[in-house]
Amino acid sequence: MTDSPSTPPSAPAQDPLIALRGGLVVSCQAYPGEAMRDPRTMTQVALAAVEGGAAGIRVQGVADIEHVTRAFAERKMTVPVTGLWKDGSDGVFITPTLRHAVAVAEAGATIVAIDGTRRPRPDRLSLAGTVAGLREHTSALVMADCGSLDDALAAFDAGVDVVGTTLSGYTGERPRTDGPDLELLAELVERLDLPVIAEGRVHSPTQARAALDAGAWAVVVGTAITHPTSITGWFVDALTH
Repeated sequence: MTDSPSTPPSAPAQDPLIALRGGLVVSCQAYPGEAMRDPRTMTQVALAAVEGGAAGIRVQGVADIEHVTRAFAERKMTVPVTGLWKDGSDGVFITPTLRHAVAVAEAGATIVAIDGTRRPRPDRLSLAGTVAGLREHTSALVMADCGSLDDALAAFDAGVDVVGTTLSGYTGERPRTDGPDLELLAELVERLDLPVIAEGRVHSPTQARAALDAGAWAVVVGTAITHPTSITGWFVDALTH
């Protein structure tokens, strides 16, 4: 996958990946205990992101997915929703089991994002087994959140529909870059005959553009758009140091 248009073309609603191509996916998430940790708030954030031109939305948690997809349906919005369920904080915690993945799909996610690393999964299923089980129970597409080239190659073999650089710098296989891991992104684009989504530490429009120029199918931005606590901290740090 080496070509990447500068603007996303119009696409039929039944083809979520084509709808995302060349576009921005906005990740609308808040952490437990934070002021914005409410499905209604995340839904409003998602709607605002679509109004701003987002080609897709990424949402965490079954309740948030249900609220967002219901709001989109009411407004006849056909924007693809990538859903995930974070359970825990260490090891494999992004949609860690088949049970989590099926629940995310049943909540309305168009694309189910799962941990796509080669680490042991809590339910002891292989990644391929998780993908197969998800396909057996739902029609959702599967995104593998990967941390390395070897992860992505294994995810490709497991039959996923799309891979992301989401976990680069968080699994011990690659250093945590200041900004998106463009080197890994380029490797995945070169080696895989699958859409590759850039995700992780994209903090500016310039970095998002660089990821698209490196061959990303789409670019996910979360914190820099939807996490005011972090954004405020960046400004405070700049003013006080």
